[in-house]
Amino acid sequence: MSKAKSSIVWLQGLTCNGNSHSFLNYSHMESFASSFDMLYHPLLLGDTSFDAILQSDTPFDFLILEGALSRDEDIIRKFGYPFHKVLDELASRARYIICAGSCASFGGIFRLKDEAKITGALFSGKSRGGYWSEKSNVINIPGCPVHPAWLIDTLFLLKREAKVSLDEFLRPKEIFSYLTHHGCLRNEYFEWKVDSKQLGEKEGCLFYEYGCQGPMTHANCNKILWNGVGSKTRAGSPCLGCTEFDFPKMKLYETQTNMSLPQTPFGISKRAYYSLAGIAKSFKIERLERKLIDEKDN
Repeated sequence: MSKAKSSIVWLQGLTCNGNSHSFLNYSHMESFASSFDMLYHPLLLGDTSFDAILQSDTPFDFLILEGALSRDEDIIRKFGYPFHKVLDELASRARYIICAGSCASFGGIFRLKDEAKITGALFSGKSRGGYWSEKSNVINIPGCPVHPAWLIDTLFLLKREAKVSLDEFLRPKEIFSYLTHHGCLRNEYFEWKVDSKQLGEKEGCLFYEYGCQGPMTHANCNKILWNGVGSKTRAGSPCLGCTEFDFPKMKLYETQTNMSLPQTPFGISKRAYYSLAGIAKSFKIERLERKLIDEKDN
């Protein structure tokens, strides 16, 4: 790895600041600070003003984008400049463009306001062609917010190896080849169709009653835990699928069904899944059901 620090400019579009706050919760910030130089971040004080960076012609390593993007000057302006001019200028000087969070990656919740004008960098939802129609140096790290380790581990990987393997949605495979379902402590309940009947319970599956998207969502939330200790499903809340192109869904906490049958988990044929689900549901697993009763009593 090069000993020289890699340079970063962080730019916000339409955002709630959630990805910035998540980044600031990174547990090894000293290691990050020793390897990267944050030239500009809108929430942090720095030695260089935004105007000075914009007027410079010096290239830098990483442009981190937070928030949805638009070329409409009535939607976003930055420090008196049309946003698209700011973004295009900075993007032309960046070695890599990192989309931090679902809004920068796919448009997120802001895209639902006006899909014709508000998008992610290279995607508008699932459709290819967002703010840019094509660009070879964009990497998407979706999440609402992005996990700080996902973002910073990717920066370190690019600093060390100068490349990263991406999936069809330009997400790093090292992170997004997993499903949130992998590592979930409720998997046995999922397999035997033992449902949680109340949010916040420690036991039971959240897929059948509360629309958990874990079996369809690409992320390693239950392997690389949040703050090193937890995840949504560990806290008794369903996964909301925030790393996928179609986030947010209109009916959160509600299981999507077809003729009373739940949505099929990723990578499993409907026929095979419903056959196995019917068999599993016919069994009465007293040990698991007893744990649910004990949870309610406590």
